[in-house]
Amino acid sequence: MKRLTMPVMAFSLLALGFPQAGHTQVPSGDRPQTVEITRNGLQLSTEGSAEYFTGSVRINPLFPVHEPSRASGASVTFEPGARTAWHTHPLGQTLIVTDGSGWVQQWGGQIQEIRPGDVVWIPPNVKHWYGATATTAMTHTAIQEQLDGTPVNWMEQVSDEQYEGRS
Repeated sequence: MKRLTMPVMAFSLLALGFPQAGHTQVPSGDRPQTVEITRNGLQLSTEGSAEYFTGSVRINPLFPVHEPSRASGASVTFEPGARTAWHTHPLGQTLIVTDGSGWVQQWGGQIQEIRPGDVVWIPPNVKHWYGATATTAMTHTAIQEQLDGTPVNWMEQVSDEQYEGRS
């Protein structure tokens, strides 16, 4: 992954017309202050593992964890009929549907349709799955945080009966 960096100039909030109340400055010697740009197309796309997905799934990394942040993101495309296994996220997950239509289901709940522009919040440790509908592909941006280095806890595969809403 190729990264381009450029120095960031520190501006006084007062000079920009913002109040200084509650503002805390990080000493400049504590960590480098650079803006990082990851160019589109320079990160390798991967296929979703059959251990965690059913059907054809393409994962395009968007950004890795940048400490002290714990968040990472990816754009994920599910072909018709493709889906995740049941799983949880220790700190929750946000999905932003960008194309197609899909389904999401919480353990014990009903399957819900999701479409472009929908934002799905999955609370911490809620068992769920999501994927494309049986006839339409679905792409979403996934954002999640790591807890102790783990962003997801994978479980059993979603059965065809569960996917079709028959159980």
